[in-house]
Amino acid sequence: MARLANKTAIITGAAQGMGRATAELFMQEGAKVIAVDINEKELQSLEGAVLKVTDITDQKAIQAMADEFGAVDIIFNCAGYVHQGSVLNCSEKDLDFSWSLNVKALYFMLNSFIPHIIKAKKEASIINMASVASNIIGVKERFAYAATKAAVIGLTKAIAADHVQDGIRCNAVAPGTVESPSLEQRINDLEGGYDEIKQKFVDRQPMGRLGTALEIAYLVLHLASDESRFTTASVFTADGGFSSI
Repeated sequence: MARLANKTAIITGAAQGMGRATAELFMQEGAKVIAVDINEKELQSLEGAVLKVTDITDQKAIQAMADEFGAVDIIFNCAGYVHQGSVLNCSEKDLDFSWSLNVKALYFMLNSFIPHIIKAKKEASIINMASVASNIIGVKERFAYAATKAAVIGLTKAIAADHVQDGIRCNAVAPGTVESPSLEQRINDLEGGYDEIKQKFVDRQPMGRLGTALEIAYLVLHLASDESRFTTASVFTADGGFSSI
């Protein structure tokens, strides 16, 4: 039997990368997927999902979406933004946007959807996208990103503690460097040759390669499924040993 049969999952950042890989995997495993992204062009090519072109930093839009879909079984907060820079070249605008997308959007999602889940007396699994660049490990030129992803880990544990009696589990995944359109864009934006810059990302990986979006998606699938019903308030690193070897 499909691992997510009869379950409804909402996934933000579903148009590309890890969000898309997870949306496709969830559908293969029998879930009804509500795919949310602001990138309409890329989202339209995701077949089989309910598509919602939505700005998740818009609280009213998120509340309207929660009222439309009600008590979902799975929430995967995947959308995020990686700012490149230290505290010395991170503007207040950069920090505000990082906070808005990486943290406040999660607050909007959970503040809007959890009441529906509680009212329906459903068990649910929430998975938040964190990063090893957080309170797990310091990474150069990731000031705003690390600060906001550390906040995601704290948010995850708080949600888990507050709602364990409601049958709601909340966990986080903390990837290392993963092949994705976001990474490609950041490499292209940096000064220097593409191949040389990408090789630097590879060289810092003990496994000698980057992760794949599908590898992260399988971890999210485990946390979304009933196989992990005894798991909550946990952070799962998937970084090829980057943070610990």
